Amino acid sequence: MTTSKMSSSRVVIIGTGAVGATTAYTLLLRERVSELVLIDANHERALGEALDMNHGLPFTGGVKLWAGDYSDCADADIVIIAAGASQRPGETRIDLLKRNAGIFDSIIQNIVKYNDHGIILVATNPVDILTYVSWKKSGFPTNRVIGSGTLLDSARFRYLIGQNKGINPRSIHAHIVGEHGDSELPLWSLANVAGVGLEFEEQERSDIFSRTKNAAYEIINAKGSTSYAIALALDRIVVSILQDEGSVLNVSTLLTDYKGISDVYLGIPSVVDRSGVREILDLNLNDQELEQLRASANKLKSEIEKLEL
Repeated sequence: MTTSKMSSSRVVIIGTGAVGATTAYTLLLRERVSELVLIDANHERALGEALDMNHGLPFTGGVKLWAGDYSDCADADIVIIAAGASQRPGETRIDLLKRNAGIFDSIIQNIVKYNDHGIILVATNPVDILTYVSWKKSGFPTNRVIGSGTLLDSARFRYLIGQNKGINPRSIHAHIVGEHGDSELPLWSLANVAGVGLEFEEQERSDIFSRTKNAAYEIINAKGSTSYAIALALDRIVVSILQDEGSVLNVSTLLTDYKGISDVYLGIPSVVDRSGVREILDLNLNDQELEQLRASANKLKSEIEKLEL
């Protein structure tokens, strides 16, 4: 009999705002790791989150959890970065770039000071560009610097298709690729259930994709931030890494001569295992999808060029 808890594994979460704290709580409840460390520029906040969660340990398992500092990254298998300024109502993820790129410079320096073997998993927005920044600043190989990418977008997409068709979303195979943001695109040509293609009216397609793409804005306007679903997405990536699953997940990874796209991080279905991103799947895209993917890449590259990396 196997359990969900990993043997002798440590995950460090940098940033204990809505995403970081919820991710920590998710990993704790599901007993994904043996050690969980919280780091925040506001150490008191990290202490408070750690204390609050530790008080629940009599109701859960034996995860060791504490508020630490960057030296705790030394033994980390995965360092999740959820720190940075959060998206404001009416603000796009790209609007966050200048504020968060500066924060990341310090964070990455501190991680690599203590760790040269782990995997960096970025959740902070704009996630694709900040994952690129993390790769450039860290000097880590590309397979060990991963962004949450369009994994959450794809989950939202599958949920909405499932609602439309009256089918459990876990049985829906459908993908959002490209930027985790406004230039993302749906792969309608590959959407299926058990290999059977899905048919939609054009208005249905438009509605489903619009609700997928704008879901974060809707949630932020309603309650100020997103947290639960992204925490579950990060949990899914952590499990695939620590259990060496080889699961296909729509993470953000560096593309090199991928359908003519190079030197940019985008969300593409990729095989994720203990090494990080082992393989990027060669998707069979139609001409319109390929054009949109290239446009998404070009948009992000133009933003990256404005940064001094």
